[in-house]
Amino acid sequence: MNGHVKNMHFQQLVERAATLLCFLLLVVVDSTKTVAAARNQECSNDLHRTLKLTRLVHKDTSDLIKQYKSSQGEVAELLCKASVSGIPDPNISGLEPSEKIASMYAQLQAFSPHLTRVYEQQTDMQPPKSPLLNLLNMVINQTGMLTRRINNFYHKVFPNLPLPEPAGGSTTLPPPQNVFQQKVYGCVVLTTYKKLLTNMSKNMRTLRSKVCRKAPASEFNLF
Repeated sequence: MNGHVKNMHFQQLVERAATLLCFLLLVVVDSTKTVAAARNQECSNDLHRTLKLTRLVHKDTSDLIKQYKSSQGEVAELLCKASVSGIPDPNISGLEPSEKIASMYAQLQAFSPHLTRVYEQQTDMQPPKSPLLNLLNMVINQTGMLTRRINNFYHKVFPNLPLPEPAGGSTTLPPPQNVFQQKVYGCVVLTTYKKLLTNMSKNMRTLRSKVCRKAPASEFNLF
């Protein structure tokens, strides 16, 4: 009889241990899901803010181009249709998400000195309080903010994958130009930069399902 009672106690202990183990496993699984959901939500929020900033810079660059054309005289439309060598490519390269984000970062870095050069050139042509100079300065500052945000987002999503160095090395700026060449150069830089921002917006939208897999789709219906 004592042996039977001992067996019953042992069986109860085993059942309790199994129940406790199942409970602990459920807690671990639920905790893992919670952590993953939080990370995905953080990724979603970061990408959401990056998209909004990209859209803002795109809008302000459009306004900047209009202001630029209005300040260059009657031939403004012809200026922007000219061909200029040495302007960075507005297209986003790469197949993998990491490659696309790295390409965005590299292209923003490549355009930054060109935007600064346009500002310097227009400073010699425009009055000190020109709306064009104010818009140029604003877009340059926004570009710096966007570059840093892309950089931070990349390192959050790919913490073990360093950003590659630009394939072409440092950006090469044009040699000294006459006034007409400067006007052409400035318009081509701005219109090409706007194309880059358009391409960035399109690519970031497709990245959502690849780098933020469980992010709510409704948060990205901005474009």
